[in-house]
Amino acid sequence: MKLANNKATLSFSNGTPNIELPVYSGSVGPDVIDIRKLYAQTGMFTYDPGFLSTASCQSTITYIDGDKGELLYRGYPIEQLATHCDFLETCHLLLYGDLPNAEGKASFTRRVTNHTMVNEQMQFFLRGFRRDAHPMAIMTGLVGALSAFYHDSTDINNPEHREISAIRLIAKLPTLVAMAYKYSAGQPYMYPRNSLSYAGNFLHMMFATPCEPYEVNPVIERALDRIFILHADHEQNASTSTVRLCGSSGTNPFAAIAAGVACLWGPAHGGANEACLNMLTDIQKMGGVSKVGEFINQVKDKTSGIKLMGFGHRVYKNYDPRAKLMQETCREVLTALGLENDPLFKLAMALEKIALEDDYFVQRKLYPNVDFYSGIVQRAIGIPTSLFTAIFALARTVGWIAQLNEMIGDPEYKIGRPRQLYTGSAPREVKPLAQR
Repeated sequence: MKLANNKATLSFSNGTPNIELPVYSGSVGPDVIDIRKLYAQTGMFTYDPGFLSTASCQSTITYIDGDKGELLYRGYPIEQLATHCDFLETCHLLLYGDLPNAEGKASFTRRVTNHTMVNEQMQFFLRGFRRDAHPMAIMTGLVGALSAFYHDSTDINNPEHREISAIRLIAKLPTLVAMAYKYSAGQPYMYPRNSLSYAGNFLHMMFATPCEPYEVNPVIERALDRIFILHADHEQNASTSTVRLCGSSGTNPFAAIAAGVACLWGPAHGGANEACLNMLTDIQKMGGVSKVGEFINQVKDKTSGIKLMGFGHRVYKNYDPRAKLMQETCREVLTALGLENDPLFKLAMALEKIALEDDYFVQRKLYPNVDFYSGIVQRAIGIPTSLFTAIFALARTVGWIAQLNEMIGDPEYKIGRPRQLYTGSAPREVKPLAQR
């Protein structure tokens, strides 16, 4: 962050003297006005519901240009990372600032692989949940419970603690998600296989049984790895901001990540791909592709309450770059599994075509986002809809950790304390009970 050549002058219509505010420039993106001394100088706060125009921090991790449809991890375009790198290379990039060389990749992969098992008592912890509990309810509990098992890495202000907790979280999330799935399915847990890749190991823990050998399909393995890469980080979104805010209190890393998991559960955030697949299923029940036009008309009718899921994004005002990659992966998976004629995929293509050509959606810049295709891919792989968001949390964990570590290392960081515009009752006196 550097001071820009210009300053912002804030003038008031009530006679309050003008004040000058510093303007800072990042390496790319819009300049920001520093309002930290605004209250001290004027006695006033800014009002910004949802913090849509407020930069809460400075960061070197992820950059999004919503108008261009651009996503960068540490300066690298997401398209290049998803094509030329695997998920653990991407994890190294987000955590340490650059892609590893061959030796560094082998070392980092070995460290993560050596921490994939979880304490055996976690199995007993799982038994406290109902079999039909939502996986995100289970994951919120399991991730938070890690702090009860790993006391040697709970000091968020200790760099060594943060380092080992980061490795543990990245390594153990696939194990915990697979355990949550196996528990709900009534199947025995499958222990991690250190000989497999990160995505391959997860597939094995999810779908293998003690009855017979399980062979990892390389096309599905790569597709899942790409899903992880595309969801690894996404700047200061709701769950990332939650992790930062939670961590700013000094709580342990496991608790901060558990807070991110809880925030991600919301249908407006991590649950969007689940909601999108449910929407496609509903259209299919209506009659499939022949009913797409009718469904689109219902979406346009504001009184219908019908929403088009998987289109549009809070930040992207262009085609989500992750969606293009996910569409390509979707075709590869369906072809490999002999599902080219999958009715939901055909329905998705028809819906996409109409939405991209219809003036109603074009004018509102409602392009497909990554959730539009990722649900179809996961469904084809055999992952139940209720587990989609848990897999999102698995992938996003590394981004949360990177953001948390960056915040802790920032000399300007303080405990989060948003302000408010109070619109309640003015001061009043409490009357005796008989006079109320």
